[in-house]
Amino acid sequence: MPETMKIAIIDDEQDMRQSISQWLALSGYDTETFASAEEALKVIGADYPGLVVCDIKMPGMDGMTLLKRLMSMDSALPVIMITGHGDVPMAVEAMRIGAYDFMEKPFNPERMTDLAKRAAQARRLTLDNRTLRRELSDGTVLIRKLIGTSPVMERLREDILDLAQADGHVLIDGETGTGKSLVAHALHACGPRAGKTFLTLSCAAYGEDDLAAKLFGPPPEGTTLPAVEEARGGTLCLEDIEALPTTLQARLLTFINEQQGDVPELRIIAICNQQEPDKTCEDSMRPDLFYRLAAMQIVVPPLRQRGEDILTLFNRFAEQFSEEYGCEAPQVSAKEAAQLLQAPWPGNVRQLINTAERAVLQSRRGGGSIVSLLLDESEEMGQAITTEGKPLKEYVEAFERMLIDNTMRRHKGSIASVMEELSLPRRTLNEKMAKYGLSRSDYL
Repeated sequence: MPETMKIAIIDDEQDMRQSISQWLALSGYDTETFASAEEALKVIGADYPGLVVCDIKMPGMDGMTLLKRLMSMDSALPVIMITGHGDVPMAVEAMRIGAYDFMEKPFNPERMTDLAKRAAQARRLTLDNRTLRRELSDGTVLIRKLIGTSPVMERLREDILDLAQADGHVLIDGETGTGKSLVAHALHACGPRAGKTFLTLSCAAYGEDDLAAKLFGPPPEGTTLPAVEEARGGTLCLEDIEALPTTLQARLLTFINEQQGDVPELRIIAICNQQEPDKTCEDSMRPDLFYRLAAMQIVVPPLRQRGEDILTLFNRFAEQFSEEYGCEAPQVSAKEAAQLLQAPWPGNVRQLINTAERAVLQSRRGGGSIVSLLLDESEEMGQAITTEGKPLKEYVEAFERMLIDNTMRRHKGSIASVMEELSLPRRTLNEKMAKYGLSRSDYL
């Protein structure tokens, strides 16, 4: 359970507050207690990072009134009500208002722990979904997710910022696993349509009739509007555009041509996932539709073209997985760094994430190497482990940057600790950090 998950305990009886708090604390929760509803409302609001355990009968503002206030602020906040004997009808009413569940005094501590566990899981899911929605609507957050300082990534970020403002239709192309969906979200969130509808529809997920109904209508039962209407004023993201049947390509072209004005009512971002060898997205589409969509085009670079970004990404993902699994991130040797840089990465970033997770898991078991993982993956995919050789200087600089970056992260930006571990004088460390674009503020 995450450290930030709290349980607010509200009861006017001190002994009851303390006993509930002690039991839940022993179960691993971060508890805080309040003697009144008024006192609790000063702390608990929308996006409260936890759940609430509240007595129904209290002087001043009672539990039912507090529940209504909490539900008006955040209807997804789990509130567990404590009832006295004979208050079950009131507890049922609390459930109708929005309470997560209730416990009748005297209650079983094990049931309380079980309720708290389930409520905490539900709250974590709610908060994670809210965070994701905020990130998908915040262009600056999305741009930061496109990690890397390689020239191709700098150019990609510039293209996104430029095309986001242009407001025309866009075609996004690139190999599988490169992050095309993230680029589509960033295009929407960085432009004038940010805050408007962003709707995604996969052209490969449905048969022709179902896809026609979802895209143009009449909508299938249970939905209110076809996609071209639901996303009007915002952005419609069509994934797997190469799978759009020819008849629907013609209808989509007609729809685009019939939009009035210089600024389209609906912006279309088409994502091509063409995987057939020796075949391009253009080969799979009507020429007139292709050129309408590809007037503005972004090609997301494959991982093998991103140079030392590979090491930066590997370290970032390895750190995330090491936190998740509660172990140390594996230390990358010079040989392993060179192999990571040389690997062909046919699965791109998605494959790199998988490799980082497997490296953390085998490190936790105390065996294996990153090179062995790359050999296993290359055999599974029928790929050679190395691509064309790079100059030795590139490998040395990439490894040096990774080493400084890892050490700065481990010491949370402590220059003195990094100098000691790497045996570098202050001036040399400053020069190398400036050379590699590393800033101490990023590690504090």
